[in-house]
Amino acid sequence: MLDRRDLLVRGSAIPVAAVGAALLADPLGATPLRKRFAKDFLWGAATAAYQVEGNNIASDVWTVEHVKPTAFREPSGDASDSFHRWPLDLDIARSLHLNCYRFSLEWARIEPEPGQFSIAMLDHYRAMIDGCRARGLKAVVTFNHFTCPRWFAMRGGWTNPEAPQLFARFCDRAARHLAAGMHAAATLNEPNLMRLLRYKLPPQALAGSEAVQAAAAAASGSDRFVAMLIETAAQTEKVLPIMIAAHRAGRAAIKAVRGDLPVGVTLAIEDDQAVSTSPERDRKRAVCYDAWLEAARGDDFVGVQNYERARFGEAGKLPPPADAVLTSAGTEIYPASVAGAARYAWEKARVPVLITEHGVGTDDDRQRAALIPAALGHLHDLIAEGVPVMGYIHWSLLDNYEWVFGFGPKYGLVSVDRATFKRTLKPSSAVFAAIARANTV
Repeated sequence: MLDRRDLLVRGSAIPVAAVGAALLADPLGATPLRKRFAKDFLWGAATAAYQVEGNNIASDVWTVEHVKPTAFREPSGDASDSFHRWPLDLDIARSLHLNCYRFSLEWARIEPEPGQFSIAMLDHYRAMIDGCRARGLKAVVTFNHFTCPRWFAMRGGWTNPEAPQLFARFCDRAARHLAAGMHAAATLNEPNLMRLLRYKLPPQALAGSEAVQAAAAAASGSDRFVAMLIETAAQTEKVLPIMIAAHRAGRAAIKAVRGDLPVGVTLAIEDDQAVSTSPERDRKRAVCYDAWLEAARGDDFVGVQNYERARFGEAGKLPPPADAVLTSAGTEIYPASVAGAARYAWEKARVPVLITEHGVGTDDDRQRAALIPAALGHLHDLIAEGVPVMGYIHWSLLDNYEWVFGFGPKYGLVSVDRATFKRTLKPSSAVFAAIARANTV
């Protein structure tokens, strides 16, 4: 049965500016359908260093972008130039009445060669953390958001048995410089992503990794080059225990510096739904999430990153329903998916949940503007059931570099001119700002 929140998505022709204005005009939520969040609920937007900073030339993915063959549609280049324009990005986040900002450290900037740590780069990220505090934004910091130093990839990346110790060394050094100003920290971003993609996609969609690795190794003068986004199937299996060990070692290193800092890991989780007695949903969960959710039981929180649902019948995965709302790329927009994913994470990990990413890749900003309040209504219902949800961080603050897809997909609340780097707020940002200011949906 549809409720008012879902009708917002289906009625995407509603003028977005009018929706935002109505919410802003009634911040206390006079109507009985309005739902208030806890006073300390986190309202945020997210970015990732590599996707917005630009010119991360010591990172493994920079090498992978520039070899032939490559899986990447285009290089990241200047990205959004947020390495220089981060004060503007923080100003925008604050103007949207957000109280937190999630961003990541670029490991390759901080440790460009093994054991060589850059004080200048550590100071750069400390300035960002201080900038958050000055604007009333709580800094939620990811220590590793996919990209690693080139030298790390030349040692086998996460397939290297020494990777946990190398990552822990980085976490220790970064934490000693930066942890004092953080509100929360995540060790790794979506370390389960390749398992999820290999489950979802046909084998040919991820074929060619060996050739890309060989080209990157040759370009680096190395006998190997393994980066997370170009893993082979065998490597995806091999890295699971190593990355879990790295998470635990990184968490311990951060906690040794500041024991009261909440530390967790963020996971890519779809809202998996069984519409028959088929065991396929549970098989997917076992393959894609469960080892990580079990590892998260020792954490202070688990970050949930959700964009869609998956339905399973007797014949396997089902297509979207006939009446589903789709993006231009054919992806279903399902507002309740973030609550469904958070519920499963809580059931398995039994630690508080932080929505560290949620959004939609679409050129039609009306769909984003409609999705946000609809999804938050479902998330509030989940909280009312007793599931501890710490906050909601939207992906993304900016349209940015979306890895192998280049600059094509649009996830941002704010558009970025590729030539001038001018930021322009989209109407959906007003909708989100109104909710955050009111603390009510």
